[in-house]
Amino acid sequence: MTDRMAKLDRLLALVHALSETTEGLTLDDMAARLDVNRRTAERMRDVIARHFDLEEITDDRRKRFLIRDSLRRVYTRPTPAEVAALQAEVDGQKAAGRVARAGQLASLLTKIKGALDDREKRRIDPDLDALARLQRTLVTAGPVASVNPETITLVQSAILAGCCIEFHYATEDRPEPRWRRVIPYGLVHGSLTYLLGKLPGRDDDPVYFRLDRMTEPKLSDALGCAPDDWDIDSWLAESFAVWRDEKQDVVLRVKASAATRARSWRFHRHQQIEVLADGQLRIRFTSGGMRELAEHLFGWGGELVIEAPEQLVATMRERLHLARTMLPDEVATATRPNLS
Repeated sequence: MTDRMAKLDRLLALVHALSETTEGLTLDDMAARLDVNRRTAERMRDVIARHFDLEEITDDRRKRFLIRDSLRRVYTRPTPAEVAALQAEVDGQKAAGRVARAGQLASLLTKIKGALDDREKRRIDPDLDALARLQRTLVTAGPVASVNPETITLVQSAILAGCCIEFHYATEDRPEPRWRRVIPYGLVHGSLTYLLGKLPGRDDDPVYFRLDRMTEPKLSDALGCAPDDWDIDSWLAESFAVWRDEKQDVVLRVKASAATRARSWRFHRHQQIEVLADGQLRIRFTSGGMRELAEHLFGWGGELVIEAPEQLVATMRERLHLARTMLPDEVATATRPNLS
């Protein structure tokens, strides 16, 4: 055994000794067990104290040390940073109006905190208070929709039970709710929460149903579940966002002045980047959802050129035309581009 391995072996042996003792070990006890001097035992104790909850007991002016919990507990105990991150996510979901999602995460947070004993709570509370007070999840502009927490629970129950879910559904174009029975293919969370469902007995692709537009949901007597080879990630990657239309081969050329920004930007999870001789970048990916992609590209005005497909170019022209209507008439007239 090498000298380095021997040191590691002694350190692990001391960890086990400290976790197995009920009365604690003094520094002299540790040195004697490991056949090292007191100074070495002290250094090993300090290393262990950085990774384990090492309890100190004063007995007749002598200090004894022990690890109270089982070793497994050390590796499953949450850190203040982990609890604070979950707390920030709960607060962010609440602030964004996603009450149902916030409720599930808040319940998890309560269970995690409830599993801590008094000593653990005292240990993490100071750091947790500081991190929770100065840490937030950014809430951006977007749709606000209230979802009944019971609806999410019902959809999850249908997924686990392998049965269809029935509900009445309304849209902006058709405010009168209509009855639907669908096979649950997944839940998709974002600014809105969607049920990804497929009508039974049909070869159509799954479609999105907004949970906030569902009423009277219930588990169906009809069985139905996603196939074993269903890959929700691959399906989501076929579209830029929620809108789904025919997939297009998208080609974007980023000017050299914005190349650094584009290298750290994700236009699509399956994008490919080509570095051109003049420092520009050419980005390629295949996706549907040209309207949402066009609206996303507004933030790249002056730094990016749409090379393909023609449908994306036409969609961008349409969105520019509609955007111009938001300007005062005199400004719109002065800035009207040539859409030919």
